[in-house]
Amino acid sequence: MTQRVTVSELQAEHWRTHAEEAGIRLGNTPMPLYQLLTLCVLFSVRIKADIAVAAAREVFAAGWRTPRAMAASSWQDRVDALGRAHYRRYDESTARALGEGAELVRDRYAGDLRRLRRTACEDPGRIRELLREVPRIGPVGADIFCREAQGVWPELRPAFDRRALRAAAGLGLPRTPEGLARLVGAEDLPRLAAALVRSDLSTPRS
Repeated sequence: MTQRVTVSELQAEHWRTHAEEAGIRLGNTPMPLYQLLTLCVLFSVRIKADIAVAAAREVFAAGWRTPRAMAASSWQDRVDALGRAHYRRYDESTARALGEGAELVRDRYAGDLRRLRRTACEDPGRIRELLREVPRIGPVGADIFCREAQGVWPELRPAFDRRALRAAAGLGLPRTPEGLARLVGAEDLPRLAAALVRSDLSTPRS
């Protein structure tokens, strides 16, 4: 199977980012960037991807799409929203993390993650370090943010984490971010990265 055919199959089966699934129209503006950060917080525990996406939709439907709105919500209301999405076991700690993270983004970056980007001087490594200062965001959460945000923050390109690279190797695709970046246009890098991760998740492990 050629690499072109493999990419076409990924397009047919998995060609949506997690942000798109959560209803986020990602752009380089404060609200969608914060919504993406919220999604990454929800992904940063051992929970199924569809439940994390459903939880994000519940949070956004409640109107908590900005750091100010999230910080103004009550802990119990956040717990209830997560519960409606069946986000169990981690609901109380995640509700707390969402509130604390909203306060950090509001107070340190005036609610605008583009300020985080400027603070990092658009350096990808430093962006990841600053993201990890947000409660609950660890290496996985920072990788997800960069994987999705590379469509609007060009300095993050190409962003393919270890899971995406493992899937690429298993599919006979290039094993490096630079090699994968040559397969699609810059605007489709987030979709290719997300498709590879989904492919990896759907592959049975022996």
